[in-house]
Amino acid sequence: MIRPIVTSPIMLRMPSVDATPEDAHIGQDLLDTLAEHAHECVGMAANMIGQRKRIIVVQDGQRALLMYNPVIVEHANEYQTEEGCLSLPGTRPATRWRRVRVEYLDEDFAPRTSTFSGYTAQIIQHEIDHCNGVLV
Repeated sequence: MIRPIVTSPIMLRMPSVDATPEDAHIGQDLLDTLAEHAHECVGMAANMIGQRKRIIVVQDGQRALLMYNPVIVEHANEYQTEEGCLSLPGTRPATRWRRVRVEYLDEDFAPRTSTFSGYTAQIIQHEIDHCNGVLV
C-alpha cells in the first residue's frame, strides 16, 4: 500500500526499533511507496511512512532491495557529499563511505551480509541514518 510521506522532524528523529516477521507488511508498503515516488526518490526508511521499524528499501540498479534491521559492519574510503531527502526540503552536507559491508535480513528474513559501493552504498547509509533518527 502506498503510504503518505512523513515530513515531521520530530517523528524522523525518533530512533527505530528492530523489525520482526510480523512487520513484513511494512516492508511491502515501503516497496510500494518507493515505486510511487521513483521519479524523485531512490531509497526510503520505514519512519518516512510513519513506522518506527528498522526497515529500508534502496533502489539498486533496476531492483528495489528490501533490508530488515540493516547494520553497517565495515566501511572504507570516507568522502563528503550533499544529499536531499523526500521527507525534508533542500539538501544537507553528509559524510559517507564509498564502500560498506552490511548485515541485514532479506525479504524472507534470511540473514545476509553484502558489500555495496558507490551510489548504492550512499543510499544505504542515508536510510540507515533515518533508522537511527539522524537527519541528513
